[in-house]
Amino acid sequence: MDKQRHEAEVEIIIPFHDVDMMEVAWHGHYVKYFEIARCALLDQIDYNYQQMKDSGYAWPVIDLRIRYPQSALFNQKVTARARVAEWENRLKIDYEIRDSASGRRLTRGHTIQVAVDIATREMCLESPPVLLEKLGVLP
Repeated sequence: MDKQRHEAEVEIIIPFHDVDMMEVAWHGHYVKYFEIARCALLDQIDYNYQQMKDSGYAWPVIDLRIRYPQSALFNQKVTARARVAEWENRLKIDYEIRDSASGRRLTRGHTIQVAVDIATREMCLESPPVLLEKLGVLP
């Protein structure tokens, strides 16, 4: 797998409206940071949400895991990274959020998405060929 093609990073400065009175980012906002990195990754592999829809598939998140070893703080510059970890029967994306200056890991997690045929609303038991084509992993 071409690692550069299947991984994306974005820098985010933690905004005031994402923090509590102690200037710590609220735990639910990390999902948004994951999503920003995931969108950059999907754009990079040329299969963003509009292209998914156009190909006849929706890709709902069916599982989300997050670990919070450290907190992100108001005005902190962080790097959110998304990486394709699995693609055969589901799309698993691993995430890390790191302090941009020190590289210290703040948060990690993953999401699992499955293909759903938009026409029939049925979940696919394996990833459709369009995803494998976009990832460049067709046999």
